[in-house]
Order: sequence, then C-alpha cells, then structure tokens
Amino acid sequence: MPISRRVSVERNRLRFAAAHMATFRGGCEPLHGHNYDVIVDLEGDLTEDSWVWDFGDLKRATKEIVDRLDHRFLLQRDSRVLGIAEHTESWEVTFGDRGYVFPREDVAVLPIDNSTAERLAEWVAGELGEHLRHQPGARLRKLTVGIEEMPGQAGWYTVDL
Repeated sequence: MPISRRVSVERNRLRFAAAHMATFRGGCEPLHGHNYDVIVDLEGDLTEDSWVWDFGDLKRATKEIVDRLDHRFLLQRDSRVLGIAEHTESWEVTFGDRGYVFPREDVAVLPIDNSTAERLAEWVAGELGEHLRHQPGARLRKLTVGIEEMPGQAGWYTVDL
C-alpha cells in the first residue's frame, strides 16, 4: 500500500461571513447568517523537497476563494425550491409569500442547489482543486474541505485529485 501524507490549514484567516437561507424538506429557513470557518486537508506524496504542499500557497489559494463569499448573500442558483430571477442590477429570491431583492454586488451566485455547509464545501473544493491541478510538481491524491457554520457543526466534501 502506498504511503501518503497530509497537510491541513484551517480557520485563522480562512473565514467568511455570509447570509443564506437553506431549504429543507420543501421548506425554507429564514434569511440568516454565519461566521464560517474553513478547514482544508490535502493528501499526497512528498515532492522532491519533502513537502506535500506549501502551506502558504494553500492558505492564499483558499483565502482568495472564500473572499469571494465574504459579506455576501449566498445564492443557490440551482435551487429546486426557491424562485430566482436575475435583473440588471439585482437578484430577486422568493419562497411562498416571502420575497427578497439583493443588489448584484452583494450576491455570490453559486452553481449549487442548496446553500448547506456540505454544498459550500463541495464548491470550495471544486474551486481549490482547479487551482491545485494546474500547479507543477503536484503529487496530490485527495482534497477534503470542511465548512464550519459554528463550532462543532461542519459540512465536509472530499474529492480525488
């Protein structure tokens, strides 16, 4: 069995504050927000320099991704439950008799069906995986991302690289 090693970066500067309203069993949570913490675990073989990956690069790349979510409304563009309309300068979101209009610049439009911690982790992993796959010398095998909504409550996603 091949030996594999791991590095991880988490929390500290890997945070974002955002609003969302996840859907559940045909219902919709009220609009609310979280101070999210991000945890990244990267597994692979050692490089020629005996690194799995540079911590600095992993933190920078992750921070660039989560900064796109910071202080935004997380719009689950592919929702099967919410009514979503794109306008020139805004996004309109409806559920039943509730309706919201958000200025475009305040919205992070995500290609996900629900703004759960699990789907956010999947989206971040996809964006980070693209960055990592294009780096020379990579011997990476697996990427895991955790999105913690509050201490002790996180959604996770793992992908093979």
